[in-house]
Amino acid sequence: MNDVYRGPLLEAEYVYVPMRDGIDVSHRVILYLEDISVSFDGFKALNNLTLHIDAGELRSIIGPNGAGKTTMMDVITGKTRPDSGTAFLGQSIDLLRLTEPEIAARGIGRKFQKPTVFEQHTVFENLELAMKANKSPWASMFSRLDSEARDKIAAMLTTIRLSEEAKRLAGLLSHGQKQWLEIGMLLIQEPQLLLLDEPVAGMTDEETERTAELFVALAGKHSLVVVEHDMAFIKRLGGKVTVLHEGAVLAEGSLDTVRNDPRVIEVYLGR
Repeated sequence: MNDVYRGPLLEAEYVYVPMRDGIDVSHRVILYLEDISVSFDGFKALNNLTLHIDAGELRSIIGPNGAGKTTMMDVITGKTRPDSGTAFLGQSIDLLRLTEPEIAARGIGRKFQKPTVFEQHTVFENLELAMKANKSPWASMFSRLDSEARDKIAAMLTTIRLSEEAKRLAGLLSHGQKQWLEIGMLLIQEPQLLLLDEPVAGMTDEETERTAELFVALAGKHSLVVVEHDMAFIKRLGGKVTVLHEGAVLAEGSLDTVRNDPRVIEVYLGR
């Protein structure tokens, strides 16, 4: 990128228009990270990291422990403030000016490795609670689901393949099913960008396969960033793979391209 224009759009927002050879390419990109650096007690967790995610893209992020994957997601979601750099959602939302709740409200959802669901509630009730996440506690306490909301939950149950478990307590689900339920709880809030941290850790082979199918089906409607170590799972996802090392992008391309890169073999796959 050669030129960047920033001008006032709305209060507390700025428009960010990247230019490549004089052509506006911003309309295809949902996430911009530009020259992001983060240091902790002298250790540089991110080192001028630049990453662009296209709208509707399914991107895989790999790299050795300490490469900066978690810190990158912390910056995107507002948990960590970078020392320098810029981070935008779409063309107008400056993520570095927003709090964690504000970023979530703007359409970024994050799933951690360990599933977090309401185990004493049914699968259906978990999705219902997730739908009401943006309402006041008082309104949620007394509101009733209308037919449109019920249809939306039913459609989500089908998407995450838990229709037959709708009335089952979430605490009785398998590990993989809990993962799918939490993904459904994020999706039902209609995020623009979904960050998924090692989503298939602890899953059976069958659950892993079904999760890959789910993510591929979601791509296009949602933008997904998947951080994983399971190369077989990454291969099932297809699409572009980004390799992080020492807080910066080491390589990008198809899985075959990056795993045949001598630098990637040396610092990650060779281990």
